[in-house]
Amino acid sequence: MQIICNGQRRDLAEDTTLAAMLAMLDLDPNTVVAEVNRKIIERDQYEDLRLRDGDRIELIRFVGGG
Repeated sequence: MQIICNGQRRDLAEDTTLAAMLAMLDLDPNTVVAEVNRKIIERDQYEDLRLRDGDRIELIRFVGGG
């Protein structure tokens, strides 16, 4: 299936969860806010949310610094 993540087309296996996609991207789910089809997803739903063909995902990372 194909999704759009932060403006880039990506091919994923069917039934890929949001958590699995974050792991593929080497992103810590605790430092990412995810929006799927313009809806912010709660972190406790990352493991259960199965992505679908055509989904649009925006990922925002928090970066600390000083």
